[in-house]
Amino acid sequence: MNSRERIQLALDHKEADRIPVDLGATVMTSLHKVAYRNLRRHMQLPEVDIRLADTVQQLVYVDKDVRDLFHVDVQGVNPRPSTVSAKIQIKDEMPAYTHFYDEWGIGWKMPKDGGFYFDVFHHPLRGDLNNADLDRYPWPDPTDPARFVGMRERAQRIIDVDREAVIIGGLCAGFVEMAGWLRGYQDYLIDFAVNPSFMECLFDKLLELKMAYWDKMLAEVGDIADAVLESDDMGSQIDMLFSPAMYRRLVKPRHKLLYDFIKSRTKAKIFFHSCGAIRKVLPDLIEVGIDILNPVQVSATGMDSAHLKRDFGKDLTFWGGGVETQQVLSRGTVQEVKDDVHRRIDDLAPGGGFVFATIHAIQANVPPENVLAVWEALRQYDRYQ
Repeated sequence: MNSRERIQLALDHKEADRIPVDLGATVMTSLHKVAYRNLRRHMQLPEVDIRLADTVQQLVYVDKDVRDLFHVDVQGVNPRPSTVSAKIQIKDEMPAYTHFYDEWGIGWKMPKDGGFYFDVFHHPLRGDLNNADLDRYPWPDPTDPARFVGMRERAQRIIDVDREAVIIGGLCAGFVEMAGWLRGYQDYLIDFAVNPSFMECLFDKLLELKMAYWDKMLAEVGDIADAVLESDDMGSQIDMLFSPAMYRRLVKPRHKLLYDFIKSRTKAKIFFHSCGAIRKVLPDLIEVGIDILNPVQVSATGMDSAHLKRDFGKDLTFWGGGVETQQVLSRGTVQEVKDDVHRRIDDLAPGGGFVFATIHAIQANVPPENVLAVWEALRQYDRYQ
């Protein structure tokens, strides 16, 4: 059985010869560049030029030698940067930071001394705006041909040469999350309650851009993709960022439109990422068409791995959830890491519908010994029980 077949069986809720594995196919399943450099040195692997898959989070493309050692079964194919993407800018008024503006006009900054990732500092649509302001805003071109150069060839090589599954990256974060970055979180959360018509107009504009992107992207690779990636972070550690009622009124109908649109153009499964405590809307997400849930944040309220499998395992593939990352992976002993991996496999793997990955990206402070412990435990326990 090859890797692609293994992933496809998992997505069809069937058991393969072993549990399929992801490391680095998405920016939610990769490693911070510091953790990756430490891991390679610890494993005495050759020095490489580290390539960033995500500038903001400082997450890497995982090289083939590490992927092979960890028996990874899937690769991501992401759009290339637009021809108008902003470059890193350093200005006198922010001497302590490296900062840049992305193609959406959102500003990001990272301390030059001791910074690990970029934080948002500029929200271009903050303040008292109306729908006409959205019409005048210089939105990026989602169908810029530069984004799609070589996509088909890259995906086909993964399938034909590497014999691995392919997940296709999206234009940007989800339209809910993008609205927060564009507006700023204070205005964004107030909009839900007191300015819903403006929020809906902003959502609809972002949805329009996303649909234009997927229309072109899926014309390129929709017939060979195994999964396509969408996301919308909607949960905190303890609850939803906004109420389930607001989700159902303002967001759910638009999720339905987007995922129906995607599914009309591909048989690929929809991979949906949301951190946090989102159990309350999992039935809604299943209803609108998501097939895969990531990162499966088991440390958040209501997100116990055994309960999720029991209640939603028939409908969802859990892509992630392989080890508790907030405490165990970063601060636990090697044995505690291995024990947690075994627990999550017991909870999530039976019957298929599980792709092993850590819960979100491996952060800079995770010791390489603990990273290796994850895959040592998986190798000891990667057969279905």
